[in-house]
Amino acid sequence: MKLLTLNCHSWQEKNQLEKMRYLAKVIFEENYEVVALQEVNQLIEDKILYDDIREGNFIDILCKELKKLGVEYSYRWDYHHVGYDVFHEGTGILFKGELKESLGEFIGKTKDTNFWKTRKFTMISKLVGDIVIDFYSCHMGWWKDSENPFEEQLDELIDFANKRGNIYFLMGDFNNDANIRGEGYDYLLTKGIKDTYLEAIKKDDGITVPGVIAGWEGKCSNPKRIDFIFTNSESTIKSSEVIFNGKNKEIISDHFGVTIEI
Repeated sequence: MKLLTLNCHSWQEKNQLEKMRYLAKVIFEENYEVVALQEVNQLIEDKILYDDIREGNFIDILCKELKKLGVEYSYRWDYHHVGYDVFHEGTGILFKGELKESLGEFIGKTKDTNFWKTRKFTMISKLVGDIVIDFYSCHMGWWKDSENPFEEQLDELIDFANKRGNIYFLMGDFNNDANIRGEGYDYLLTKGIKDTYLEAIKKDDGITVPGVIAGWEGKCSNPKRIDFIFTNSESTIKSSEVIFNGKNKEIISDHFGVTIEI
């Protein structure tokens, strides 16, 4: 099984449609079982297609691009908050096959969608072989943030995932650097979950953000590992690789992606 997570910075990239089509091509070629995406945006002013989905929803268009390539993916998308005054920003998951369940839940102090620090997770549950596995797309806040602290978001996320009793994978942008001790990454590892990067037989340097990006202004400008795939599973992780970093595929976002093979 192959998984991918990417903060796609959608509709904020130059040559966005070209980059989206490139993402679709790679997903098609690599045949991922599940793809978790963050910063999945749509313009507030766009026409509603159905439910919360508008015409310019990034994951909806990406799904249609994949269909043009001859592969069927479905998706779940959840709206977190208004971004940059013009977007509905959210998280989404592309997946193959049939679902057992899907949902999105707020985590942390706030449920105000007008506040840019409001967070949700997107979860799908599906049968992989004969095992039910839950997959989460997560875009978390920052350590010790007074308005919506990472710690509270994580506590609620882990509590929810553990209570379901299934194997799970937490995939996404956690906004906490693995190279900084005594903060969010170390707190994550106290929760009894594994960083698949550390568990992988084959791995690279793991860096997913080369410098300063939005939300990190005035903070550490060093290269960072803030995008992860965590699990409670005992499965063997064959490899963990950074992708879309200019070495392994072209750069298509301000984050690089992470892909694992299990």
